Amino acid sequence: MPAVLATTAAISDSAAGLPLLTQVAATQPALTKAWADSAYRTTVIEGAAALGIDVEVVTRDPATKGFTPLPRRWVAERTLSWLMLRRRLVRDYEALPTHSAAMIHIAMIDLMARRLTGENTPTWRGT
Repeated sequence: MPAVLATTAAISDSAAGLPLLTQVAATQPALTKAWADSAYRTTVIEGAAALGIDVEVVTRDPATKGFTPLPRRWVAERTLSWLMLRRRLVRDYEALPTHSAAMIHIAMIDLMARRLTGENTPTWRGT
């Protein structure tokens, strides 16, 4: 995972899309579906199809006015908000990308363990 972070951080979404999907397809052969922003164009979609990945571009309904959440985008945004509950992930304290990746894994393991056991997240409110 750190190699993906290092290679795609300095370029735009549309330029990084196909190399990212190629890396992911090599390490995760079971991946068959991906959702993408409107920045991904036909070259990324066609390249992903050659890799066996169906890329669906999530677009906004032109008939709606005002704020409306895009379908499937809430998954990524909610996941980021769960990660921001961890103090070490709010700021980039880690010196190596592998340490940041490990902290993300620990945060998600804690989230899933709390969901499975039904425990509440400890909070400073009400103390």
